[in-house]
Amino acid sequence: MRLPRDNRGTWLAASVLAVIAVIVVGIAIYEVTKTKNVSNPNVAFVNTDTTSTKAVAKPGKKFVWPIYGLNDARTRDFQGPADLKPPFTVKWKLSGNGPLEFPPVIDGNTLYFMDDNGSVNKVDAITGKRLWRKSIGTWSAATPALDVKLGLMFVPVLSVSGHSPGNGRFVAMSMRNGTIKWSYPLSAGSESSPLIVGDNVYFGDAAGTVRDLNVLTGHEVWSFPTGGPEKGGPTYHDGILYFGNYSGQVFAVNAKTGKQVWESSVGPGIYASPTYAYGRLYFGSTGGDFYSLSATTGVEAWSIGTGSYVYSSAAVADPPKLGPTVYFGSYNGDAYAVNAHTGTIDWQRKVVNSISGAASIVNNVVFFSGVYPVDGHGSTVGLNMTSGDEVYSYPDGAYTATVATPRAVYLMGHYTLYELLPKKR
Repeated sequence: MRLPRDNRGTWLAASVLAVIAVIVVGIAIYEVTKTKNVSNPNVAFVNTDTTSTKAVAKPGKKFVWPIYGLNDARTRDFQGPADLKPPFTVKWKLSGNGPLEFPPVIDGNTLYFMDDNGSVNKVDAITGKRLWRKSIGTWSAATPALDVKLGLMFVPVLSVSGHSPGNGRFVAMSMRNGTIKWSYPLSAGSESSPLIVGDNVYFGDAAGTVRDLNVLTGHEVWSFPTGGPEKGGPTYHDGILYFGNYSGQVFAVNAKTGKQVWESSVGPGIYASPTYAYGRLYFGSTGGDFYSLSATTGVEAWSIGTGSYVYSSAAVADPPKLGPTVYFGSYNGDAYAVNAHTGTIDWQRKVVNSISGAASIVNNVVFFSGVYPVDGHGSTVGLNMTSGDEVYSYPDGAYTATVATPRAVYLMGHYTLYELLPKKR
């Protein structure tokens, strides 16, 4: 079971008995109190939304997966060649310098990722060879963001001198050789996966402030205090940034000015980066509920209770037979496929003991990972998007399961990155 992120350092250092104790305490603290589902059919659903929920690989074009969640809406839906599907064979594997909590970003045939011990890695995606590794801190938990045109990578750090939040920074690095171009100090540290729009990079920090920095200089354009720790990364659509905090507040803010558009209060403990689709926001909370809000007004369209906290960010797709669907996991170990409009559960499947990382979609397969308590053993499971039937499994995994290129799928193990190639090739 994945412990709350605030206790990550304790969990990693503890013995087996301490792990069990922390789990028991964590369950007591995060006891779910909300059991009644909410439905508000009057909230608009834009079924003809011009924003595609998926990213389609284009032949002859260099493929880029530049941020956590794939695109500005963080929909995590990748459609590649038809044969990019199970069964897979492991082509190569590469161990990190610490736990691998967040997935790589991709520029063509190059992967970039950061482990939990603050090491940034550049890897040849074809061979699995590490091209360089740079230590920029001692504790981190985020996916970098790439500005391919500028050749820059942006990385948040929780700490540069310990394993608790504080004395962190936000760093711009050269994609080519890892040279630090500028560094922005953060007294509280950050685990918010950044978002780049134009000349601006957006992220939150553990003190509850969302910032807009200039990508070239690191100069602060604006800052927005939210009143609660910012865990997830912001999401963007049509000039508006969306983000939630650990106090249970959700905000819409003008991306250029930093001025608030609306604020909404939901259940406590929003860790996930929200997903935008169909004029709605989709995200979960440690209160045990998963929400859909109007992106225009912040009004709650629906919510469903899972009986356990929801760290998992959602993937959104439009599969045959189901139509617009939201996929997410809960600490109860179940994966959910939910009607994006109504909140009706289309299918629900037990996959592992607990799911803490985001769902990710490659073609018609949605992947989930989970880690088991005490021994740290994890697994990754791929489910048919329409039926929920299991079509793939691998005996490693912990958090976000996969990212992909038109050529391969990259699976995040607990400490190891794997390249998976279709056996039929």
